[in-house]
Amino acid sequence: MRMKEDFERYLGVDFGLKRIGIAVSDPLQIFAYPLITIANDKSFWDNFEKTISSYNLKAIILGYPLRENGEKSETTLLVEKFESTLNKKFNIPVFRVDERYTSGIAQDIIIQSVVSKKKRQDKGRIDKTAASIILQDFLDSKKDN
Repeated sequence: MRMKEDFERYLGVDFGLKRIGIAVSDPLQIFAYPLITIANDKSFWDNFEKTISSYNLKAIILGYPLRENGEKSETTLLVEKFESTLNKKFNIPVFRVDERYTSGIAQDIIIQSVVSKKKRQDKGRIDKTAASIILQDFLDSKKDN
């Protein structure tokens, strides 16, 4: 019988200049859960590694921001650089998921589900919720195949 820690999970990442939202799948890879928001500063990579070290990760699902017309933006180029660093630091496959609208969807979810106005305005909550939406989109697309 497999132990819970043996199950592979997916990690969702919503890149931001100030904060990076992180989400994780359940052990059965059906649901995505907001996990943490990590400041995008000089200690990010240490904090990120500490966060993910307790999970047996199958892949990292990275939000890929494109403009409304499908073209790349300045943020897209920063995400590509971030993805390159992920690939160098970790031996974990990285998949991109179109993240257009995820922050807006995350904000709507928080408005509907969080009673406290102060908590609703927490940008870190939006970032990790956006990461869970990115990850859930990926998990749902796997079910369709």
